Amino acid sequence: MKKSIIAAWMLISTAMLMAGGDIAPKLSPIADIPDKTCKTDKIYVEEDTDLMWQDQAYIDAEDGAYKQEGSRGKVGNWKYAQNYCYRLDYAGYTDWKLPTSDELQHVHRKEGQVFAYFRGEDFWSSTPRDQGEYYAVYPADAYRYGHKMKRSNYIRCVRCIIKGES
Repeated sequence: MKKSIIAAWMLISTAMLMAGGDIAPKLSPIADIPDKTCKTDKIYVEEDTDLMWQDQAYIDAEDGAYKQEGSRGKVGNWKYAQNYCYRLDYAGYTDWKLPTSDELQHVHRKEGQVFAYFRGEDFWSSTPRDQGEYYAVYPADAYRYGHKMKRSNYIRCVRCIIKGES
């Protein structure tokens, strides 16, 4: 009995090994993954106005500064925003400025989202409203609203394209 169980077990084991066929399973091909998967800092050129817009990623610290009425990176009070654009060295240019409310309204009235990096909150403009207030433009409706200079808003700088620049 013991010999017949061992013989049966050997017969079944051999049959299973032989029936296994190709033991290396066929794997699906590996997808090519680009070297750089993250978005990069960009510019948006508005050709009908000859304006170049800063289109740079916003970071969590900037979103936090906005919520806490602070100033950091591309978020801050009006004076900070003005200085930020004036000192900006981005995409090989140093002649950036805080946009006017008309420039901001124009770019946000375009069909679709023209910026790779955007926020659904107000952006500072250089256009004064009343004593101690400047206009900020809300991208969703492209309207301008008066804000106290001490309030925090997002910042997007712009520059004029000089003829012949590439």
